[in-house]
Amino acid sequence: MNRLLMLILSAGAVLGGIDRIRNNKYGYGARFEEGFLLLGPSALSMAGMICLTPVLADILGRAVIPLYRMIGVDPAMFGSVLAIDMGGYQMAKELAADPRIGSYAGIVASSIFGCTVVFTIPVGMGVVRGEEWKSFARGIMYGLAAMPVGLAVGGLLAGLSPLACLRQNLPVFLPALLLLVGLHKIPEQMIKGFCAFAGGLRVLITAGLILAAVEYMCGWNPVKGMAPITDAMAVVASIGVVLLGSLPAAEFLQRILKKPFARLGRRLGMKPESMTGLLLSLVSLFPMLSLYHEMDERGRVMNAAFTVSAVSLLAAHIGFAMSTEPQMAGPMIAAKLCGGAAAAALAFGMCRNRTTPHAPA
Repeated sequence: MNRLLMLILSAGAVLGGIDRIRNNKYGYGARFEEGFLLLGPSALSMAGMICLTPVLADILGRAVIPLYRMIGVDPAMFGSVLAIDMGGYQMAKELAADPRIGSYAGIVASSIFGCTVVFTIPVGMGVVRGEEWKSFARGIMYGLAAMPVGLAVGGLLAGLSPLACLRQNLPVFLPALLLLVGLHKIPEQMIKGFCAFAGGLRVLITAGLILAAVEYMCGWNPVKGMAPITDAMAVVASIGVVLLGSLPAAEFLQRILKKPFARLGRRLGMKPESMTGLLLSLVSLFPMLSLYHEMDERGRVMNAAFTVSAVSLLAAHIGFAMSTEPQMAGPMIAAKLCGGAAAAALAFGMCRNRTTPHAPA
């Protein structure tokens, strides 16, 4: 499946590149260019975090792992704070007391929780602007609140008993429950708190980028153990290459599905772009975000919520699972789809007859 997706995205790159040569006659060339133009925001959002990941894992691990053991949680679950393809899998397998839980944490939990913390939120902060930001923030919180649905489904399919699944996910389930209660009781205060968290994350990512840049240019860094900035930029560049094809392919998909999505959107009270975004999220976060400014308010919240669990399912994540532990691909797919569907349903219900206040530009 990963090979098929890469062939489709390659066809998108050919389509966009040829149209660019023809002076953007059909609009695909502009999408082709947009893929590379997103390299800047992507690097600002991701590079610092990638560089800091080894240091943060070491510091937080010393404090958190003893606590995990104290409450009966396998230390492998600490690996789920990182994305599946950004060190989460390797850390989970290295720390695992039970290899089965190591596989679950490294494949299922890392592809949902870890990806949200170190990828979706930072990238969203870099791409989403102005009045759309609070919609994105609210959606992410709905997605986090619904995340236990996906983690429970994935855990049961991975062979964990219901009790073991509950215990191993306590560090995630309890905050998710508090989020859900908070969103129901004090939604505006919760959004302000999330924005403060996102702002602190931006400071941390920028500090990591500064330190990595100074180390690259001067060979000096007071924080030992950081990943080289060249490694981080290699990750960003690989994403940029995929975007050359994914954005023109997304444009093509949006056009051919415009009528059926328009009919479905009218029934749900959303624009066609909002429906397309949900489908594109399964491939990559960036094509969905490229349509974000065209979506209606409910669609923005639903798309952000859906990405928490479902993002990159049909591309990077399934490819990683198939190349490392193919037997975990099924539980991961079920977890991400169920979690994404639960999040979208929660967001749809919570946004009914409700408007989101504008964020300052």
